[in-house]
Amino acid sequence: MNERQVVLDTETTGLDPAQGHRVIEIGCIELVNRRLTSQQFHVYLQPDRAIDEEAQRVHGITNEFLANQPRFADIADGFLDFVRGAELIIHNAAFDLNFLNHELRRCGRGHVTLEQICTVADTLLMARQRHPGQRNSLDALCKRYSIDNSQRTLHGALLDAEILADVYLIMTRQQDSLFVQETAGAAAERRGKARQTALSRSRPSLPVIRANAEEQAEHARYLEMLDRSSGGSCVWQRLDAAEPV
Repeated sequence: MNERQVVLDTETTGLDPAQGHRVIEIGCIELVNRRLTSQQFHVYLQPDRAIDEEAQRVHGITNEFLANQPRFADIADGFLDFVRGAELIIHNAAFDLNFLNHELRRCGRGHVTLEQICTVADTLLMARQRHPGQRNSLDALCKRYSIDNSQRTLHGALLDAEILADVYLIMTRQQDSLFVQETAGAAAERRGKARQTALSRSRPSLPVIRANAEEQAEHARYLEMLDRSSGGSCVWQRLDAAEPV
């Protein structure tokens, strides 16, 4: 069975829908079995109100740009169809869900909330559990996990969803997921071929090519990143440390 996840982010006119603030951008990208697909949902929205100056400094979206964009009611059904049944991956999920559920109520779809049709994983809560007492903003996580976010000069829902997908996949990666899983048939075929292969006793010794200093340093950096992303449970790093030089 395919596991479908949707990484989601929004931009808004301000901080609180109870004060009349609205969603002005939704960005969603799809993961199936922890792999990015080509499917995405991305819209800008006309909020029918002015954007707060502080919010505009964060995302750079202007009232003029949104003037001819659709309203949330125009895209609500398409949005619900895209996310329905998926696990939503959101950084600080309470913020986005509060706004989106408010938009659903405003356009007459208050009988449904996103939590009723989706499960939700909050990467901010995950990061706080893994890295207590540290900064866990999206930018801080990108720095911690060596993810390139140089294009993120301003916040943007689609770009932030793409970056969050990278963060989520690294943060939740298990060591055994580094290896490609074989189907039972492929594994049986491989084992059968191995049994049929007879090694010649007269074959020359295989050359041993040792890693150079640069390759060893890159290996150490990778294990350090893997140790951080696995919550300090990287077995390979401990084995490397115990191995005599």
